[in-house]
Amino acid sequence: MALIVATAAPVSGAVRDGAILQQSGQGRFVLLDASQPFAVGQDHFDDDNLYAFDEAQMITLRRPLAVDIGGTPAGVLPIGTQLASHYVFFDSIDSSHFAYVAFDAPILGVATQRATLAASDDLAGTAVRYLSPGLRGLETGDEVWIDPEDSHRLFLLWAGSSPGDYIRVFTAIAAHPGMM
Repeated sequence: MALIVATAAPVSGAVRDGAILQQSGQGRFVLLDASQPFAVGQDHFDDDNLYAFDEAQMITLRRPLAVDIGGTPAGVLPIGTQLASHYVFFDSIDSSHFAYVAFDAPILGVATQRATLAASDDLAGTAVRYLSPGLRGLETGDEVWIDPEDSHRLFLLWAGSSPGDYIRVFTAIAAHPGMM
């Protein structure tokens, strides 16, 4: 009789990096630390930067979660899915950009509309205050897509104006074998 012992590697889901590839403004990609309180929305940032931060990690869904991009079946992350949550936003005064945000695990789904963002707010798990929740989501003409060649990368083609563009990205949980 053999005894099998499994050692689990630490896991996480995190924003790895990002970049603005083309922009009409003067911004850059900024990774925020959500362990420190701050507010998002209601023109709180008002600049040309693209921002992202990690929300809750190690989430196991207890209910199906609707998403606007991705999901299995299409548009739904099913009960039992293990994931991490991330927030990406552009709070420009009047600028546009083509950019990407990369994660350390594959993207499972993206909430881009007011209703899907509101339905997932309870998963955020941060000290961040989300201002003007009724104005979140994407504006007409904005585009978001998962890179067909790299499921860890999300492309954004956004034109920002008040109050900006806001999405929530759900990724798989990444195992980090070198961290035991």
